[in-house]
Amino acid sequence: MNTLHIDFISDVSCPWCAIGLNGLLQAIQQLQREAPGSFQLTLNFLPFELNPDMPPGGQDITEHLTQKYGSTPEQQAQIRVTIAQRGAEVGFAFATEGRGRIYNTFHAHRLLHWAGLQGMAEQLTLKQALLTACHTQRQAMDDRDVLLRCVQEAGLDTAEAQALLDDGRHAEDVREAEAMVADAGIRAVPAVVVNRKHLISGGQPVANYVEALRGIAARG
Repeated sequence: MNTLHIDFISDVSCPWCAIGLNGLLQAIQQLQREAPGSFQLTLNFLPFELNPDMPPGGQDITEHLTQKYGSTPEQQAQIRVTIAQRGAEVGFAFATEGRGRIYNTFHAHRLLHWAGLQGMAEQLTLKQALLTACHTQRQAMDDRDVLLRCVQEAGLDTAEAQALLDDGRHAEDVREAEAMVADAGIRAVPAVVVNRKHLISGGQPVANYVEALRGIAARG
């Protein structure tokens, strides 16, 4: 049996990460249907902050994208259409009007680290809840009430999560993981690292993920 250990490096505020994750999950399901029991899979989420210096309350998304990339509102609107179409292809619904504002996601990453200590399924479920809150529901991702609702939706212990947010737990773990990702040369997300040596960059179509994972699994 071949092993596929997948590190999915991403930020909650990244729409292409939502597309990439749904595409990757569909690719995994396809491979499992093709060859049941032929490989063992582990999926782990590693943190990447697109805007680590974003102040509380965030920033208007149009203003932010114009400052960061020099894009016009018209260009951004067209990109939103493309993102919505790509999302629909993999079953992820984006708000038609976009996110509205963009926020710091450090505390979301702390919660994801905590969920990962409980198990792969728990971390994945929380990740999906956070992505939906951000991109479908347009929620403030630096708001502790929003984060705790995501924890509750994921079926995790909200009292423990609240205590974690209060006491600063896992802050250093997240910083260390971010430093490791930076040291590995990852500068953009999503980045999918398989078996700690094969990199798949960007929110790829399902077929691309299938081809890449099939090839890696075949090589052992």
